[in-house]
Amino acid sequence: MVVVTSNESMSQPKKASTWVLDTQTKGTGATMVPLERVLKKPGPAVPRFSLPELRELEPEQPRPRHPLVFKVVDVMSRQVVSDGVDARGAVAALERMRSIVDVSVYVWEPDTERWRLLTLAETRALWDYRTNGTNGQADGSQSQ
Repeated sequence: MVVVTSNESMSQPKKASTWVLDTQTKGTGATMVPLERVLKKPGPAVPRFSLPELRELEPEQPRPRHPLVFKVVDVMSRQVVSDGVDARGAVAALERMRSIVDVSVYVWEPDTERWRLLTLAETRALWDYRTNGTNGQADGSQSQ
């Protein structure tokens, strides 16, 4: 934006006007316009507009937690190994499997009323509770 100030005639003292180069036009041209035309003027106020009064929200009561319900499915045969079991039952079903990739483990989501496939990390967390190959120790430590 280029600013040019001019006094139209030196004989009559008038208010000096400031001119600017308006580059907001379409195309490649630009025009010299008075500064007043370029400045944005505040728009009209919206009549009868006001924000609603804030009201205090009541804290939500925590919903009771239900125990997790699992379903374990064999990947190769797509047969259900365990259905509607708790975490201990899911771990017991995983003990009969050779590898973590041989099963799909689902958990029942009561809010959406659907089975949700566990992520690999969630399945691995259940897998790590197995006692297979760890001499009966769930944490993997050897007894002496």
